[in-house]
Amino acid sequence: KVIPQQARRPLDIKSSSSHHERVLESPLPGETRIPNLSLTQYIWQDLDKWVAKPAMVCTADDRSYTYGELRALCKRFANALSALGLKRKEVVGIVLPNIPEFHIVIQGAIEAGLIATFANPLYTPEEIRRQFQNAGVKCTITIPQLLPLVKQIVPTLSDHKATILVTPEDNTDSSVHSLRDLLINSLPEDIPPSLPDDVALLPYSSGTTGLPKGVMHTPQFSADKPYEYIVTHLEFETTQEVVLSVLPFFHIYGFNGILNASIMNGMHVISLPKFTPEDYLSCVIKYRPTVLFVVPSLLLCLATHPGVTKEHLSSIEKVVCGAAPATKNLIDKFLHKIDKDISIRQGYGMTESSPVTLIARRGAPISKVASCGQLVPLTQAKVVDLTTGESLGPHQSGELWIRGPQVMLGYLNNEEATRDTIDSEGWLHTGDVAYYDEDEYFYIVDRTKELIKVKANQVSPTELENILLQMPGITDVAVVGIPDIAAGEVPQAFVVRKPDAANLTEETIKQFVESKVASYKKLAGGVRFIDIIPRNHAGKVLRQQLKVLAEKSPIQ
Repeated sequence: KVIPQQARRPLDIKSSSSHHERVLESPLPGETRIPNLSLTQYIWQDLDKWVAKPAMVCTADDRSYTYGELRALCKRFANALSALGLKRKEVVGIVLPNIPEFHIVIQGAIEAGLIATFANPLYTPEEIRRQFQNAGVKCTITIPQLLPLVKQIVPTLSDHKATILVTPEDNTDSSVHSLRDLLINSLPEDIPPSLPDDVALLPYSSGTTGLPKGVMHTPQFSADKPYEYIVTHLEFETTQEVVLSVLPFFHIYGFNGILNASIMNGMHVISLPKFTPEDYLSCVIKYRPTVLFVVPSLLLCLATHPGVTKEHLSSIEKVVCGAAPATKNLIDKFLHKIDKDISIRQGYGMTESSPVTLIARRGAPISKVASCGQLVPLTQAKVVDLTTGESLGPHQSGELWIRGPQVMLGYLNNEEATRDTIDSEGWLHTGDVAYYDEDEYFYIVDRTKELIKVKANQVSPTELENILLQMPGITDVAVVGIPDIAAGEVPQAFVVRKPDAANLTEETIKQFVESKVASYKKLAGGVRFIDIIPRNHAGKVLRQQLKVLAEKSPIQ
């Protein structure tokens, strides 16, 4: 059962700004009326412009679909789900890598009036079971390689109706349905669209605290100016653009910011099911993408990998970075490698506020390259002091609060977590520490829960990481807080050295940092050398794993 949050009020920018001190508005024009279209209607509204153009190709075997084929298959699948006995508002669980069929099954499910949730294929059975039980999944969609995992989960799901297998082969397992057979035996007929207030998408997010929670979005949530802004202000050339997509579609950045935005604008999406640096580079060479969507760790790989040359990257015209902030130092390294004038922009969004709330605008000065941009139309923000709750001015760091039409309805069956995240005035408390400059460009500093508390002082791990990455011998780094009797916590650095920097010592690193920061920010917890920094599928550092490592084997 979905427990709804309070109904979202129509956003009135003028009246809101007059009652709140230091509330920032978007500097860009935007309609105050959101189109009354469902997500699927919005995505396909310009289909006739590129119906015969290539839409998606899978790099694993080069299977591909035109826009006309993709649209018809989405309709066929919507009707197939209805034929299987699935009813509106029931939940479909998707466990798929980045393949073209991801778009078919999720848009078909939404078009059928169902709710779609998706899980990371690398999750353990227990992690997927917890999510799918919480969501109330009635139908599961996967690939043959993941079917043994799914079969462990399905018996634990109440009133589960069907398992669907995405496979080009004949189906020999009578306990599952073949997507191919379902599509062949179904018709591409239109289905009445979902109601605007229905939940359509249920991605999972840990939010600022706790276990992953279902984030409720309506089918209308993306049909607003933020999507239009992505295309207009990042200078995409629609069908002329080739987008290489390795960032996972089961993450909101990959699904909404890349896949949906690309399909809506007639781009050619190259989907890479699994990332290795070698496969990714091969795809760059083979498919000649013009647009790369990246996270900082992928940008770092391209900038520093010895096998990547500027000739390999010569087709790239635009780079969009999200999920975590990329430093100016990292961007400069990439620009030095590519050695050409390109557009490189950063943006900011959350699972709870999708697809985007901040993004760098066209023509932004190079001095703003480390910024995640300005507010998109219809969106407001303020930066709030972590102690007093006072809204802050330029160059003052505090928690970023967001309000706009892209904010979620709430967390599934979790009113308490919803109230803790969205206040009575509709402000989403992001849990991110940020500041804005005099031109209202925003900069993400850190997560509030990741700040290191050294006595009465707050230390940003990201600040220390950015300093450490200035050292020539360091290729990657992460900083965490470890317990300390006197200070409460102190910073400890996990460092990946370059192959030719084996002589880089802990003492050299500590002295380098100490020369650049206040005394309470120094690496009093020491330095550890490791082979790789653990990150999740979105490229974010898994700091808890590092804290466990530090606890199990303390530095002597």
